[in-house]
Amino acid sequence: QILMCPEHEMEKVNMYCEICRRPVCHLCKLGGGHANHRVTTMNTAYKTLKEKLSKDIEYLISKESQVKSHITQLDLLLKETECNSERAKEEASQKFEKLFQVLEERKSVALLAIDASKNLRLEKLQAQTEEYQGLLENNGLVGYAQEVLKETDPSCFVQTAKQLHVRIQKATESLKSFRPAAETTFEDFVVDIAKQEEILDVLSFHSKGIEIPEINEEQSRMYSKALISWECPGKTDSADFYVLGYRKLNREEESVTWQEVEVCSKSKVIADLDDDSSYAFRVRGYKGSICSPWSREVILRTPPAPVLSFLFDDKCGYNSEHLLLNSRRTSVESRAGISLLLGSERMQAGCYTTLDYIIGNTGIAKGKHFWAFRVEAYSYLVKVGVVSSNKIQKLFHNTHDTTSPRYEQDSGHDSGSEDAFFDSSQPFTLVTLGMKKFFIPTTPAAPKDPASRILPLPSCLGICLDSDKGRVGFYDAGCMRCLYECKVDCSGIMYPAFALMGSAAIHLEEAFTAKYREYNNDI
Repeated sequence: QILMCPEHEMEKVNMYCEICRRPVCHLCKLGGGHANHRVTTMNTAYKTLKEKLSKDIEYLISKESQVKSHITQLDLLLKETECNSERAKEEASQKFEKLFQVLEERKSVALLAIDASKNLRLEKLQAQTEEYQGLLENNGLVGYAQEVLKETDPSCFVQTAKQLHVRIQKATESLKSFRPAAETTFEDFVVDIAKQEEILDVLSFHSKGIEIPEINEEQSRMYSKALISWECPGKTDSADFYVLGYRKLNREEESVTWQEVEVCSKSKVIADLDDDSSYAFRVRGYKGSICSPWSREVILRTPPAPVLSFLFDDKCGYNSEHLLLNSRRTSVESRAGISLLLGSERMQAGCYTTLDYIIGNTGIAKGKHFWAFRVEAYSYLVKVGVVSSNKIQKLFHNTHDTTSPRYEQDSGHDSGSEDAFFDSSQPFTLVTLGMKKFFIPTTPAAPKDPASRILPLPSCLGICLDSDKGRVGFYDAGCMRCLYECKVDCSGIMYPAFALMGSAAIHLEEAFTAKYREYNNDI
C-alpha cells in the first residue's frame, strides 16, 4: 500500500525528517510542523537506514559465538541462583529458628515467674479466708467463745477469757480495716516488647548493620582522572571499608568485567581511563565478611582527549593593571583601577575599553588536547578559545586600542555584529561567554534566530583542540557534551587564550591527585 501522510491525508509521504525520524510530505515541510526541520529524500533515508540495519544485523551474526557463550554463562547462573537461593533460605530459617528458641526460653521463664507469684498469693488469701471463716457463729473463735461463756466457775472463766478477749479484739480490728492479704492483679508481670517490635520491624536482608552507600554525583567528577565520592544515607560510617567497582561502557568490548578497588575512605581517584569513553561506577560497604548491596550505578564520561596541564602566563602580554592572578596562576580576575578611569578620558560616547587578554604558558604543536575551566557567574563578558603563536603579537597589540562592542566580532550582546559572519581572519578563535550564557558564534551554519544561539553557561566549560585536523570544540565539561565546534588554523603553535572585560573571573580546572582526594576528605 502507498503510505499517506497522517497529517495531510491526501498527500503521499516523499521525504524523511531527520529530526523527528519519520516520513513526511511536502506540505509538512512547507508550512507544517516540520518546516524548520532538516529533511532528506526518501531514497536517501531508505539507503541510509537499510545500510545501518544491515550492519547491525551483520554485527549480531558475527557475534553468534559470543551469544552462545553468554547463553552458557546464563545457564550456569540459573543453576547457581537455584543453589544460592536454597542456601539463603536455609540460613534465614536457621536465624529465625534461633529467634524462636530465644523467645521460647524467655516465654518459659516469664510463665514460671507468674505461676510462682500466683501460688504465693493463693496461699496468703487462703489463710486469710480460713481466718475469717473462724469468725462465723458456731465456727472457730466465735464457737469457742460461746462455749467459754457457759463456764460457771469464776476462776476457770477468768483464766480462759483473758486470752480469748485479746483474740476477739484482734478479730474485731481486722473487720474494721479489712485488706486482702495479696493483690489480685499481675501488672508487674506485663512483658514490654515495644523496643523488640521496632527492631523486628526493620529486620531485613539489607541491613546487617551496613547501610547502602550512595555516590554523590555533585562531588564526583571526571577530568584527568575520575574522582568518585560517596556517602551513607544515615551519615554514619557503619562499614569498615568500601569496594568501588567500575567498568567501561562499550558494546564493542567483548568483556564487561567490573574492576574493583578497596577503599578505606569515602572517595577515590581512578586513573588510566580511556579518553572519550563512558564509565559506570558503583560502591558497596563491608563490615568484616558481610557486605551491603551495590549502590545505584552512576555513569560519567571521560574528556575527548588527554588533559593539557598549564598555568596562566604572567609574562607574554599580561596586563597587571587590569588583570589579577592568584599566587598559583590558576585563577585570573579582571579589575577596574585608576588606569581605567584615566583611560576613559579618550573614550567617545557609546564606546568601551577593549578586552584584556591572557594566554596559557604551554603551547600545542600537534595532537589532540583538552582543558577545562570555570567562569564565575557574575562575569559580564569573557572570551575563551585558542590563538596561534603567529598571531599572538597582533592579539595583544589590539588590546591597547578602544573599540565599540558594535564592531567587535560576536560580543554576545545587543550589537550590530550579530548579523555578520564569523571572521576567520581575526587573530584568534574564541567564543563569547557572559551573564551566565554561552553564545554560539555567528557562522553560515549557525541558526539565524539569535535566541537559538544562546545557551545556559555550564558550571564547568571545556575546550578540545585537535591540531592535526585543525578543529576546536567547546564542551560542557560536566557531561562532556560538545556545544560548538569549528575549524581553526593550526599552522603555528597553539595556545589556550582567554579575554575578560568588566567584572569577570576564570578558574582553571586542576588535575586530580591523591593529595587532592586527601585534602577533600579532611574538609
